[in-house]
Amino acid sequence: MVVWCTGVFNRGNTMATFNKFNDFAEQIGLEIHNLNTDTLKIYLTNTAPVATNTVFDTPAEISAGNGYTAGGEDVTNVWTESPAGTGSMSCTDVTWTASGGTIGAFRYVVLYNDTAAADNLIGWWDYGSSITLADGETFTADFAATTLTIS
Repeated sequence: MVVWCTGVFNRGNTMATFNKFNDFAEQIGLEIHNLNTDTLKIYLTNTAPVATNTVFDTPAEISAGNGYTAGGEDVTNVWTESPAGTGSMSCTDVTWTASGGTIGAFRYVVLYNDTAAADNLIGWWDYGSSITLADGETFTADFAATTLTIS
């Protein structure tokens, strides 16, 4: 199985690098993830993920407040398949706006399955360096037309 992602996490249109959690491939085979109907969310962290992490909040989420909600945000995912044997998931962009204070610091955006009993992890994007949103600043997870492809 090959998994790749596209998308830009905007703060100067910098491309973020996607990495999958090792357990994700096994979990697909065990039907833990339904990438069409399950609620998938992203959350922010400043702790470097490790490919062997398996469940939500490992790595630890940033503190809630000032426009950031604990548990992250729903990405409203849709799964499509092609006759050539490729499946693709698209997600709705998510924007956080700092209000009444700062959000962060954070460097990583983590995708997880909020429907799965254990809130299983799927993958993460590495922004490259930690950022903090000042009051009034925004950060957008811009997933482009296709967020994740499996072939």
